[in-house]
Amino acid sequence: MSKYKELQEHLKSNQSTWLITGVAGFIGSNLLEKLLILNQKVVGLDNFDTGHQYNIDQAIEDASKKTGKNLSNNFKFINGDIRELSDCQQACNGVDYVLHQAALGSVPRSIEDPINTNRANIDGFLNMLVAAKDEKVKRFVYAASSSTYGDHPNLPKVEGEIGSPLSPYAVTKVVNELYANVFAKTYGFKTIGLRYFNIFGKRQDPNGAYAAVIPKWVAAILNKEDVFINGDGETSRDFCYIDNTVQMNLLAATTSNDDAIDQVYNVALNDRTSLNRLYQMIEDRLIQRTSGLKKKGPVYRDFRAGDVRHSQANIDKAQTLLDYQPKYMISEGLDEAMDWYVDNLA
Repeated sequence: MSKYKELQEHLKSNQSTWLITGVAGFIGSNLLEKLLILNQKVVGLDNFDTGHQYNIDQAIEDASKKTGKNLSNNFKFINGDIRELSDCQQACNGVDYVLHQAALGSVPRSIEDPINTNRANIDGFLNMLVAAKDEKVKRFVYAASSSTYGDHPNLPKVEGEIGSPLSPYAVTKVVNELYANVFAKTYGFKTIGLRYFNIFGKRQDPNGAYAAVIPKWVAAILNKEDVFINGDGETSRDFCYIDNTVQMNLLAATTSNDDAIDQVYNVALNDRTSLNRLYQMIEDRLIQRTSGLKKKGPVYRDFRAGDVRHSQANIDKAQTLLDYQPKYMISEGLDEAMDWYVDNLA
């Protein structure tokens, strides 16, 4: 039995209280669903800047259906803002584990609005660190980012080798890691950072100027609209299905391995998929599931400022120290996600 399967069995009979910041978002709501399924109590903090109430509602509904129980009483929601220290303190009160997902994501958004990106991602992060430290939570796991690697040329990306940031968003994520390291040295408050590479799955928002590529393309293809690719389409990414990401959060929060704490980890597959290949994979699956859809090529346009050309993660560290075993490669992840996309994005 894998470490993750053992952990899930343990959690079902040992209830703790978890705080998820950004609970109304894509990753936050998937964490909520999984923790409710595992009989955990969850506090959620969100201000709905980028998240949605329907993500929370769907997560609770899906968890209740899968267990045959009404799990709404195991969830408490706080409408608050990580930029307010008092909101962070209220949210951390009585909590065992913190999964800090709240942030203003997106490289283009940060270029457009670096000030608000800084406020949410640095001021908000520091507020959460202080509140969690003062509350003496058992573990603080936070969403880091592959953007931290910046202009470092080597592939696959290894945690100890980073370059210079290429966007204001990347700067904020580097600063998060610096603060986390200083809090470990200064206060003995040790955290774990998860450098997310292109996460995808259900409840990922296809709308808005800063939408992630997979749901945005799915929605466009279903609506028979043009799909735009920045550059020649040979830009590549390490796409990681949401269930792998949930696994990493839970393993990081509960690890008893001292060597695994006060660390950052890549959350990915150690795989690379070009945007051209991704488009083909998405289009093929949608044509199989939707009548009337026909093959239609993407539209190419200029490269986007701040983007890196290729991204791929080495995951040896996570596999060694946390026993991370990603269950879904990109093809399996797309298969799992596509039914949800068709039902919800059409």
